[in-house]
Amino acid sequence: MITATFGYGLLILALLAGLYTLYLNLAGLKEKREGLLSKAQLGMAVTGAFVTASSLIMLYALLTNDFSLKYVHDYSSTQLPLAYKISAFWAGNAGSLLLWAQMLVVAGVLVTFSHHHRDQNFFAVVSSVILVNIIFFLVSMILFANPFEGLPPGVEEGRGLNPMLRTPWMVIHPVAVYLGYVGWVVPFAFAMASLVHKRKDHQWLVYSRQWAVLSWLFLSIGNLLGAQWAYIELGWGGYWAWDPVENASFLPWLTGTAFLHSLMIQERKGMFKVWNQVLVIITYVLTLYGTFLVRSGILASVHAFPKSNLNYWFGFFMFAMLFWALYLLFTRRNLLKGEQEIIAFFSKETSFLLNNILFICCAVIIFFGTNLPIFSGMLTGVERAVGQEWFNASTGPVLLAIILLIGLCTLIPWKKTEPLQLLRIYFLPLAGSLILCVILFLQGMHHAWSLIGFSVITFVLINTLRAIVQDIGNWSKNNGRAGVRRGIGGHLAHLGVTLFALGVIGNAFYTVETIETVSVGETFSVGKVNDYDITFQGVKSREDGANAVIYTDLLVARNGKSVGTLTPEKIFYPGWESPRTEIVILGGPVEDLYIVLAGWGDQGSEATLEVHVNPLMNWLWIGGYVLILGTLLVLLPSKRLPDKRLIP
Repeated sequence: MITATFGYGLLILALLAGLYTLYLNLAGLKEKREGLLSKAQLGMAVTGAFVTASSLIMLYALLTNDFSLKYVHDYSSTQLPLAYKISAFWAGNAGSLLLWAQMLVVAGVLVTFSHHHRDQNFFAVVSSVILVNIIFFLVSMILFANPFEGLPPGVEEGRGLNPMLRTPWMVIHPVAVYLGYVGWVVPFAFAMASLVHKRKDHQWLVYSRQWAVLSWLFLSIGNLLGAQWAYIELGWGGYWAWDPVENASFLPWLTGTAFLHSLMIQERKGMFKVWNQVLVIITYVLTLYGTFLVRSGILASVHAFPKSNLNYWFGFFMFAMLFWALYLLFTRRNLLKGEQEIIAFFSKETSFLLNNILFICCAVIIFFGTNLPIFSGMLTGVERAVGQEWFNASTGPVLLAIILLIGLCTLIPWKKTEPLQLLRIYFLPLAGSLILCVILFLQGMHHAWSLIGFSVITFVLINTLRAIVQDIGNWSKNNGRAGVRRGIGGHLAHLGVTLFALGVIGNAFYTVETIETVSVGETFSVGKVNDYDITFQGVKSREDGANAVIYTDLLVARNGKSVGTLTPEKIFYPGWESPRTEIVILGGPVEDLYIVLAGWGDQGSEATLEVHVNPLMNWLWIGGYVLILGTLLVLLPSKRLPDKRLIP
């Protein structure tokens, strides 16, 4: 009980320190007293110290099996490996809120002390916005989800981590998503500070850029690893099911992507000022929405925490921040007039505007489909939901249009482009995409949308690779100038998105699935591009520590040649009724052979196997990691001074 009392007490001290620091900021701004603002900077550090101390206590309790804490009992055990004891920190609702608060105070301290020598009044507002978010999460834990809730003495063992979470993907995936969510608080704070101080310059974008790119990077990593976890661990043969929680992390990625593109237009041309404010506000609110969705229990999801009493509190905070931000935007709208206007349809400026519109359209479609049970329940009393087919049909054309736009805007010039110039730019990629379309049709691929998709991808790949080659040449000529390096990074990110889309289209239209019930020695075949012969050799069992493992050895031949033995498993953990599924994958650049042990007979002489042949799956992961590589290149530190036009 000492741990519980001490940890909870530190949260209360952090809340008091955060409230006092917020008061110092607001009083210093109102009374124009720099001394109060300087004290507020120290207050941010003190708040961070209290939160960090409580986090260290939780981590120590997990590592030392301190089952006097209910949280440790519910999510850890003495048998749990070290890495999973650490990941138990964010496995539950209360622990994830503590992690979120920890990330927020780190961001707050970094922003406060990295810019303490600059405009104190401006950064006092930035600090205040971040503090409001820190205070919100501290109140959430103190009143609704206490991570330091105690248990009576004598508890010697914990329940342990959910078997589905005992994977390296889930050690990293939630942290990456949370970092992406938390990171967007900082650009939002800079945007609000700019509006509060009625600034007309672009300096808030200069401060925000690295934070926005870094936050977007972590969201990308989180979504990618989440898809890999779903593919490898859940055993249903897919990587994305348009689950509400999946959608919740995809929505801010979409709007954040639109912001990163729109940001460049304001920096270069002084345009899209309102767009950028709106996109930052929406992205920030969507990160709160994602957090709310996981914890409220209002929508069913395999990824969500159990229903809690946080829903009204989260909903209140989300709408309060949204209305405050929109109020500021509306009252300062006259300050956000663009310095230039779009003068031609065929121009890079227009392509960026279309990019914003398409991303917003896609986000609106996904938001509507995700929340349809809520909307329909409120209006008709009957909750109606849409499934994977609806999301694919409604968002597929929009996402494909976004991919096409990548190819179009990559090489199109600024301001105005003549039709003949466009023809010269796009003749080669257009010819290549049409030739590929004809070849695929002659090979028997007659599905219209898949042909369109592969043609668009070919068009974009040719243009993107040309742009990368040009940028590499310019980079060497300009001694590695930062702007050119960022251009290469951006094009690599586009290349990654395109390769990812290649895997999506192949998987969407050409997957082969079968469920076979077989006896010992029986062989069955599956496949389209390759023919796989799978021979069942019986179900066996073994002990793995305290766990029981049921498995089968399958002899696999591809096109008549043996490729070895694959062993799908079911692992039963003590205290958990449902086993963990260990699928097996025979992968390659063309397709994956994906096998699940779905069921078995009492004597082990019969089993039911679920088999998927998933075309081009590896290009999803390759594309995702190319995107990450490109983003890291953009984030590399630069010695180049910022554009003087951006300095107020």
